[in-house]
Amino acid sequence: MDAERFRNSAAGRLIRVGRGEEAYWAFVPHDLPPDLDLDDELLAVLAEAERSLGELKSLDRTMSDPRLSVGPFIRSEAVFSSRIEGIETDVVHLYAYEAGQPSLPGLGRPGVTESDTWEALNYVRALEHGLEHMDALPVSLRLIRQLHLRLMGGTIRARATPGEFRRSQNWIGGPGSTLRDADFVPAPPTEMHSALDALEKYLHSDDQYPPLVRLALTHYQFEAIHPFIDGNGRVGRMLLPLLLLHWELLPLPLLYLSGFFQRHQDEYYELLIGVSETGDWKAWLAFFLRGVAEQANGAMTRAKQLRDVVTAWRTPLREAGLPSWMLGLADVLFETPLVSGQMVQKRFGVSHPAAMTGLRHLEDMDILREITGGQRNRLYLATAVVKTAE
Repeated sequence: MDAERFRNSAAGRLIRVGRGEEAYWAFVPHDLPPDLDLDDELLAVLAEAERSLGELKSLDRTMSDPRLSVGPFIRSEAVFSSRIEGIETDVVHLYAYEAGQPSLPGLGRPGVTESDTWEALNYVRALEHGLEHMDALPVSLRLIRQLHLRLMGGTIRARATPGEFRRSQNWIGGPGSTLRDADFVPAPPTEMHSALDALEKYLHSDDQYPPLVRLALTHYQFEAIHPFIDGNGRVGRMLLPLLLLHWELLPLPLLYLSGFFQRHQDEYYELLIGVSETGDWKAWLAFFLRGVAEQANGAMTRAKQLRDVVTAWRTPLREAGLPSWMLGLADVLFETPLVSGQMVQKRFGVSHPAAMTGLRHLEDMDILREITGGQRNRLYLATAVVKTAE
């Protein structure tokens, strides 16, 4: 790592590790919070982000059941966060894999591999685990390790010691890079643990900065510490919706930033490293807050689209006098938009002929589309749900 790039940073300090030809420089971030100058320009960006977030927070007052938006939003987040790391899949393949159908010819992106989709599904399971356990286990180092365990377990990257903070030095750089010519070398394990302990304390303390500023500071800090061998970016991005809930900024997990980061990936990386190099917090904060505003506005649009889908489905289903389980199936489609007769039979305790009759009825109503074209083991897709998550 070129020490001169980081020598005068206000965000951290350089330390020399090792001796002789094996020695290298590593960067240890200062504990949060930094001394910030929230000038008028930055405050204007913050105000816009807070306004957009406030509108998203009030969404539950305008929707009959905003929880129906959660499943599609989580899967969209899993896809975008994975793509940042070069893991290429899409929402259709993700839903298909969850339904036990690893391949859907003619649907979704071509060339998607099963291993990539499995990694994205691990992201879903990790994030859902965090959301389910927040009451008993608030955002903490213990929860972070659990997220990592579920994210990395069973993947081709399992060498990354799932669920364990690293015991050795890692670094960020191009293929073939070493500690001495890496782009960035985070703190060695001893200093890493001290930095993590300080970060955990910061998450449960108060300071003078607004919560969205604290969220941006926390994301930088986690990425600068880089506590795992692999999976740091995804775990760091996973923490954002969890902290939004933990700090009661949102009642439901409806805001995710990975889509914004993926659309501006080069800038995302450049601004994170810019904080480490020069202490340029302002540029990073402005970028992050613009992302909050943009993603909150996008989430509002997508949630309203889902609300319209709910309305378009429920009204004719009720008017048709169909069995109550079919109304329940329509809601289940927001969680699992790819369904089969066997799944419906098991989920609702109906006979297989009744399940298939129900699915064909929903197909006639343009709620489902049969996508396998076979006489047996047919699969039906709620394309309206998938489109809102893409």
